[in-house]
Amino acid sequence: MSDQSDYMQAFKGYFRGLKGWDDLSRFWDTLRRHNQGQWYVYATAEQPPAEPLRVDELEAFIQQADRELREQHEEDYCGIVYVDSEDDPTFIKIYDPGNLGVVCGFSDNPPLPKWVLSRMKPIDVVAATTPPSRWKKLLHRFA
Repeated sequence: MSDQSDYMQAFKGYFRGLKGWDDLSRFWDTLRRHNQGQWYVYATAEQPPAEPLRVDELEAFIQQADRELREQHEEDYCGIVYVDSEDDPTFIKIYDPGNLGVVCGFSDNPPLPKWVLSRMKPIDVVAATTPPSRWKKLLHRFA
């Protein structure tokens, strides 16, 4: 498989939601223990990063993201952070509290996470998940 298809397979894989704020706090501690400078932090509104964050940069991100999530997600539960493993994470999706849409249900166009953290070098998930326009589909049918 290519790096792109490996990344998308992981991106579309099984994730478990962190329900409570205490769960998120415990998870941040787990992530800190797994922080050896190998984590890519990809803000999906921007281009994917070329390099993983240094240990201190990931720590700064954790603090900023935690503060932002708790301030903007005005609920008594978390429910917007999804991990492939709570104990040995390799892929994390963090959704934007202001653009949740149908995150935990089923939808033809679920919102993308605001941030994707992974040990794999990310690809442009916006391009990889955007369906072709109707015209492109129509032209493709006649090609």
